Amino acid sequence: MRALVCTRLGELDVLDVPWPAPGPGEVVVAVSHIGLNFHDTLVVAGTHVVRPEPPFSPGSEYAGTVVEVGAGVTSVRVGDRVAGNEEYGCAREAVVVRADRVTVLPGHVTDRQAAAILVTYSTAYHALVQRAGLKPGETLAVLGAAGGVGSAAVDVGNLLGARVIAGASTAERANGALRYGAHETFSYGGTDAKAAIKELTGGGADVVFDPVGGAVGEAAVRAVAWAGRYLVVGFASGDIPRVGLNIPLVKGSSVVGVFFGEFVRRARAVHEANLRVIFDWAGAGRLRHRVHDVLPLEDGPRALRDLAAGKVEGKLLLHVTA
Repeated sequence: MRALVCTRLGELDVLDVPWPAPGPGEVVVAVSHIGLNFHDTLVVAGTHVVRPEPPFSPGSEYAGTVVEVGAGVTSVRVGDRVAGNEEYGCAREAVVVRADRVTVLPGHVTDRQAAAILVTYSTAYHALVQRAGLKPGETLAVLGAAGGVGSAAVDVGNLLGARVIAGASTAERANGALRYGAHETFSYGGTDAKAAIKELTGGGADVVFDPVGGAVGEAAVRAVAWAGRYLVVGFASGDIPRVGLNIPLVKGSSVVGVFFGEFVRRARAVHEANLRVIFDWAGAGRLRHRVHDVLPLEDGPRALRDLAAGKVEGKLLLHVTA
C-alpha cells in the first residue's frame, strides 16, 4: 500500500509499505480521507512535543472503513465507517489502531466531514467547554483565526453563544473569519494585539484562544479581562510566550493548557460525548467549517509544505482512492 513517510526529519516521500495486520484489540481501517493540521508540520520537523523517530507517517486524523478486526474486538465490525485520531501515523492507505480509539460515524456524517472536523473542532470544543468554561454572552478572542483550529474555535465559540473577536496575521485573513461567525476582526501584523483586543472587547476578553504563541501571545495574555482565561493551544509562530506570573495575579485570571491528545487518552468518554455534539451540529448543517482543498495522497509533501508556509485557510485534506 502507499503511505506518506517522513524518511528523515524534514523530508517526506510517498512509498510502498506493507499492509498492516491487527493484533488483539486492534482493527485495520482502509482510509478514505486524512485531515492535516499545522502540528503535523512540527512533528515532521522534529519540533513538536511528540517526537517519533523516522521513518514514520505524519497525519493525526483519518476516516474510513473497518476491513479487519483482531481478536477480542466487539465494539466495531468489518464494514463500519469510522474516524479516529492519533498523534501521527495516519497518512497512509490503511492504519492499524486500537479498537477503543475509533468512533463509529453516524449516517449523517460523511468521511470527508469527519476528517475535516475531528481534531480541529474537538480541540476547540474541549478548550472552550472543559478548559475555559465559556459562557453565553462572554467575549472570546481567537488568534490564528484563519487556520484550521482557529477557524473551528470561531465557529464553536459562536455556536456556544459567545461574542467572537477573530485575529489573524493580515486583515484579509482576519476578515475571512467572518464566514465562520466572527463578530469583529483584527489584524496583529504590525499592530498591538493587546490594544486591538481591548478596544474591540471594551476592556478585555473573557477568554483568549491562542494557537499562535510568540510575541502575539505575549500581547494577548495582557488583554484578558478580570477573571479571564488564556488558553495555551499551540505555538504556530515557533516561539513560546514568556509571560510573567504577575499578569494573572493582578487580573485574577488563569493560564490554561490545552493538550488535546492527552485529554483524549485520559478522558475518552468525555471526548466521545464532545464528538456527539459536534456530529449533531454537522448533521444539522450548523458548522461553517471550510475545506481549503482535497488533494491525493501523493501530493502529501506539497500539502504539508503549504501548511508550514501559512498558505492554507481552513482545513486541508488528503484523499485516498480505492
